[in-house]
Amino acid sequence: MAGGWKIGLALSVGSMALASAAHGQTLREAMVEAYNENPNLAGERANLRAIDEGVPLARADALPNLGVQGNFIENVVQGQNAFLQPDRALTANLNASYPIYQGGRVRNSVAAAKTRVLAGRANLRSAEANLFSDVVAVYNDVIRDEAIVQLNQQNVRGLEVNLDATSDRFEVGDLTRTDVAQSEARLAVARGQLRQAEATLIGSRENYIAVVGSAPATLAPPPPLPNLPGDPQVAVVTALNNNPALQAAERNRDAARIDVSTARAARLPQLDLVAGGNYFNYLNTLTSSQIGTSVPQTGTAAQAGLGFTVPLYQGGRPAAQVRQAQARQGVAIEQVTATERNVVAQARTAFAAWQSALRVIEASEAAVDANRLSLEGVRAENSVGNRTIIEILNAEQELLNSQVQLVTARRDAYVAGFALLASMGRAEANDLGLDGGALYDPITNYERVDKRWIDWDSDPKPQPVGTRTVDVPAQTPIVNKALEPDLQRPVDTDPANPSGGVNTPR
Repeated sequence: MAGGWKIGLALSVGSMALASAAHGQTLREAMVEAYNENPNLAGERANLRAIDEGVPLARADALPNLGVQGNFIENVVQGQNAFLQPDRALTANLNASYPIYQGGRVRNSVAAAKTRVLAGRANLRSAEANLFSDVVAVYNDVIRDEAIVQLNQQNVRGLEVNLDATSDRFEVGDLTRTDVAQSEARLAVARGQLRQAEATLIGSRENYIAVVGSAPATLAPPPPLPNLPGDPQVAVVTALNNNPALQAAERNRDAARIDVSTARAARLPQLDLVAGGNYFNYLNTLTSSQIGTSVPQTGTAAQAGLGFTVPLYQGGRPAAQVRQAQARQGVAIEQVTATERNVVAQARTAFAAWQSALRVIEASEAAVDANRLSLEGVRAENSVGNRTIIEILNAEQELLNSQVQLVTARRDAYVAGFALLASMGRAEANDLGLDGGALYDPITNYERVDKRWIDWDSDPKPQPVGTRTVDVPAQTPIVNKALEPDLQRPVDTDPANPSGGVNTPR
């Protein structure tokens, strides 16, 4: 199914490739840019790399420890009976230990760390899906708000023509001052609505910059969403099997269970292989005259053996650690149930919102057609005296409202549909088939650090990945692309002559 989503989006976007210059930026391009440059996603990747280091950290407790300790001592004042104490001494000790048995603590720690790496990868997948959902939302917000601005501009121009025609008819005594006032009032309201729509468009464009990283160009219509389920139960079953947030919670639960075994190891015996050596040098400050015989000024020694520790009583610490790990396991178990509830609710809610928006689109399209016919009829009836100016104004407002409702429903349907895919675990980079370069592979970093054991190892100094937007110009409400044909309507003509053009004289 994920492959079908990839192929479907590729075909949908590919079908617009020839017209990319005319259509402008595509949704795929916005996703690729956000995938490569969004700081939140880059931070999640860095967080996963930190989680990867938990495995070599846990494994380090099973590796040998080697250390050297040195001292230089100057005996400034010596006691009168200090016959074997030199004036100064240089000593060095070499100590080595190798753990042989630690009650399973290291084995369980490594297993828990590896499980948390799997949980981190699932969280990264969830972060990708959330980012792409945000891109889809802001992309469609801009398209919606551009259309709403154009609809309001169209409405203002129509009301301006209406006001001119009404004023002309008032001058010849065909209408009253009330008719003119009604036209003026409706035009003033429409201008206010236009200013509000322009402010909303600016906000949507700024949100687009915050998520994607650059200002929106002329946005192409988004491609169809493939592989959407026809039944909410199908969505729920798929989500329970694939949702990355649920998978992360399950992995964290498994890691918490292993932590309990790790805590129990503190009560078990430990066996270590130990070795050491030392060197001393009195720097010729312990003479034979001090003790009456010749003593060596330098010497070495070495030891090797087994270190065996059997805990008998530790003040209740191990028991408290076990109980603490068990309590945290209980938290992780409940988090799985809570996450599962949320996943089920998200899938069902997104399915219902998607279906509802589809029904609203159908109703709004019918309403736009009906209101367009109604407006034409009211104008025609007004020309013969059967309708008033306020009825024309009301019909125009109804048409505007239905058109705004239509573009809003289209946005809501697409966003809800993508949210449904995200809840089902089908809205990640691998599912989308993004072609903006190689996809980030979390396994590469894990394999790079998994077996590293050198103390003097580090990565290059971290550099910012996310792009800054401070230099992106402030957005304006200017819309350059043409309004969709089914939303266009001719600028209102003289109500007394509805068959004429804008400049048709009375």
